[in-house]
Amino acid sequence: MTKKIRIEVDCAACAAKVEEAMRSVPGVDSVSVSFMTQKMSLEADSNLFPGILNDCLKAARKVEPDFEMEF
Repeated sequence: MTKKIRIEVDCAACAAKVEEAMRSVPGVDSVSVSFMTQKMSLEADSNLFPGILNDCLKAARKVEPDFEMEF
């Protein structure tokens, strides 16, 4: 399952750090974070998606504490 999610990230470098952190989350098949559009695309198993989404948010906030996602 792939979902597009609205995010809030402060700069392109921050978006790159967040994307790298999310790639390391178990269950994430692919992720793309765009500073320009303030959106991200996340692909993961649909049965595990809610848990993976929370894990991605935790991973992102470890590198960028101000990172926000609209579920």
